[in-house]
Amino acid sequence: MTTASTPSEPKGPVAFDATTPLARELADLSRRREALRADHLPRPERTRVVTISNQKGGVGKTTSTVNLAAGLARGGARVLVIDLDPQGNASTALGVEHRAETASVYDVVVGESAIADVIQKSPEFDLLFCVPSTIHLAGAEIELVSLVAREQRLRTALDAFLAATEEAGERFDYVFIDCPPSLGLLTINAFVAAQEVLIPIQCEYYALEGLSQLLRNIQLIEKHLNPALTVSSILLTMYDGRTNLSQQVAADVREHFPKEVLKTMIPRSVRISEAPGYGQTVISYDTNSPGSLSYLEAAAEIAHRGAPA
Repeated sequence: MTTASTPSEPKGPVAFDATTPLARELADLSRRREALRADHLPRPERTRVVTISNQKGGVGKTTSTVNLAAGLARGGARVLVIDLDPQGNASTALGVEHRAETASVYDVVVGESAIADVIQKSPEFDLLFCVPSTIHLAGAEIELVSLVAREQRLRTALDAFLAATEEAGERFDYVFIDCPPSLGLLTINAFVAAQEVLIPIQCEYYALEGLSQLLRNIQLIEKHLNPALTVSSILLTMYDGRTNLSQQVAADVREHFPKEVLKTMIPRSVRISEAPGYGQTVISYDTNSPGSLSYLEAAAEIAHRGAPA
């Protein structure tokens, strides 16, 4: 009587196949982590004030603001985020208090409060600070209309604050201003207060729609209110390398803005979306995730771009 033979089990450990897509991805993530560890971010010679703006919603504007700020703070820079969006999402992601009764940026632009009176330290990093937004900011557009120097309110307060901190030996390296998804007086205040504009662009259909209008408005601000303003960076967000659409949008944006577009692109990532629900940036929520590494790389690129020659 014959019995069916059973296949022999492999002897010893199975050899690791370094040619599989997963293995290549793990090797790439490891290489990127090592490169970031070896990179020492330069500090700017003076405070860089950057407004992050795009009137199109859902492009990753607030997400980019808080994660770039956290990435630079993690690298040793002293960073301030000004949440100028009435929704207060940047304040939530940075883990700072922003209930209705909290002293906020509303008291700075509409009232007579100084930034020093409303600033909070983020629990994310020791060098990361935030001027929070509250629901009161929703009505600020109407209140600003009748105020003197309505376009200059934030700049006046910020200039006084930065001068005081520098005199005290606590100079900020970066100030990031998160704008609402509109082109009203709050956004104009942000443009007037800044030297640089960073524009996040989603790698989706209609990505460039409205961008020409935004650039025209920036040119008007530069001509009439802030001659120092310039579009310094464009960040491609929600990139999915598996789709032809993302690749085409990225190629089109790079063709139109070859100098401004950052090399780093931010991928679609569940971790990036989850982090604000825990009152964190993705940098601290999951440091080793692809989304976190991408924001750290983008932050490093911004730091090196603005470094003294």
